[in-house]
Amino acid sequence: MLIGIMSDSHDNIAKIDAAMSFFSSSGVRMIIHLGDYVAPFSLARILRSGVRFVGIFGNNDGEKLGLREIAVRAGQELYEPPFELEIGGKRVFMVHGYGSKERTRAIINSIAKSGDYDLVLYGHTHEPDVRVEKGTLIINPGEVYGILTGRSTVAVLDISRMEARIVEI
Repeated sequence: MLIGIMSDSHDNIAKIDAAMSFFSSSGVRMIIHLGDYVAPFSLARILRSGVRFVGIFGNNDGEKLGLREIAVRAGQELYEPPFELEIGGKRVFMVHGYGSKERTRAIINSIAKSGDYDLVLYGHTHEPDVRVEKGTLIINPGEVYGILTGRSTVAVLDISRMEARIVEI
């Protein structure tokens, strides 16, 4: 099963639409968003696809009630981080981030090295990251927003093969 992973969209509707178009044409069966939608209208744009969605809040998601209402109305899932779930028999840990980029990476590395998860997903740094640490696949899809790094990126994960790639949109 292919999973589209995105983060830090920050109300950039044009890039959200580009990401959703890419996911649709790629046969993605599930979308994970790692936070920082910002406004409920951004999340509504993502949920129009009808594909299963699991998301968490980020540090810039101040309108949580509105975001949660949009998700509930669409029959989709939106949680406070950190959040754990199982997909295709794989244990997944999801978080937005923890303060600075350095602190976020250090915590992510510790979680991955614990051996408790098959997959650790994070956002917040706006920088793509795909690597394996002690048998755990770590993925940061980068930023959909595209302003901070100059690149709008998402990740595509083949959960059955545990292989991921970053795609510029």
